[in-house]
Amino acid sequence: LRAKGTIGQRAFELIRLRIAFHNQCRSCMAVRYPESLDDGLTEDLVCSLEQPYESPDLTDAERAALRFADLFATNHLAIDDEVYDDLRRYYTEDQLVEIGLICAISVGIGRLAATWHVVEHVPEALQAPGRVAPWNIDAALASATVRTA
Repeated sequence: LRAKGTIGQRAFELIRLRIAFHNQCRSCMAVRYPESLDDGLTEDLVCSLEQPYESPDLTDAERAALRFADLFATNHLAIDDEVYDDLRRYYTEDQLVEIGLICAISVGIGRLAATWHVVEHVPEALQAPGRVAPWNIDAALASATVRTA
C-alpha cells in the first residue's frame, strides 16, 4: 500500500499515526517514514493530530480521511453513508479501498504490537506508563533512525 498507493504518503502517515494514538502502540507512534517526510510530513503537522478537525495545517481531504480513521479505530459501526459521501468528495473509489485497508492494517497490527509492549527502542517519553500521543515532540527522535536505516 505504501509503495503503490495513490492517496499520498503524507495522508497515509497521518492516518497511521492517528490510529497509533487510538491503539496506544508506542512503537507505531515513534516511527516516521522517510517517504512521508519527503511528502511534507513535519512534526508540526503531527502535532496537529491532537485536534485534527480544528487544524489549519490539514486539508479538508485529510480531515475526512482522519474522521474515517477515528471512527474505524473507535466505533466502526458509526461509519455510515454520510461518512463515505464525505470521503467521496476528495477520493476515488480505489482510494476509499486504500484508506480502508490502511485503517484495517493499522488497527490490527497496532493493537497486536501494543499487547507485546515493544518499547525498548522508542524514545523515553513513549516508554512511560499511561496514555501517550505521537504529537509529543520527543517522538520525532525516531525519524532520524528510520531515515538512516
